[in-house]
Amino acid sequence: MPAPLVPPLLEIEHLSKSVTDSTGTLDILRDIHASFARAESVAIVGASGSGKSTLLSILAGLDTPTSGTVRLEGQDLFALNEDDRAALRAQKLGFVFQSFQLLGNLTALENVMLPLELAGHAGARQLAREMLERVGLGQRQGHYPRLLSGGEQQRVALARAFVVQPAVLLADEPTGSLDFATGETIMQLMFDLNRERGTTLVLVTHDRAIAARCDRCLTVEAGRLLA
Repeated sequence: MPAPLVPPLLEIEHLSKSVTDSTGTLDILRDIHASFARAESVAIVGASGSGKSTLLSILAGLDTPTSGTVRLEGQDLFALNEDDRAALRAQKLGFVFQSFQLLGNLTALENVMLPLELAGHAGARQLAREMLERVGLGQRQGHYPRLLSGGEQQRVALARAFVVQPAVLLADEPTGSLDFATGETIMQLMFDLNRERGTTLVLVTHDRAIAARCDRCLTVEAGRLLA
């Protein structure tokens, strides 16, 4: 008997995004189809302005498509209202950005605790401590972002993303503001955490060497997705 088909964790169908202003209509994404399996890593590459960051924002439910469907574990993101979509995002998705997006008035520990506290997790402090230890910042938990290097700030961002045990981690140019050596260290840590936790990683990058380390690479060109 053949093995049952495993549905994709994340699936896109007929996804398009257009914006209109006084100069006319600009098609940012055009009829995109893609699926992402559990625990795989997928790089999305393309020239600046090709639409790859817009695609990532739509996958996160942070931006809305003009048409098409995004399903996460079978749930159509855009069939939900904004509050329910935010709740699903908090439960299922982690984010890592080029600019770290840490809250400057919170310590490293408090930044990592925040998503757990918002979810009402009783063990937030201990889980955050353990996650900061895992990313090598056990001695920096009480430091504010301004006192941390760029690489340390990105480690905090990784800890914050993975501490909620997301089904999907979305990363947008996570090494873009780091020097080469620091970026290499951060990417190795990201791939290690991805394997350890069985998270699906969707990574936007301009770095072909980083993309080559993923299981698959998708190219966005003029708003269209090329396998």
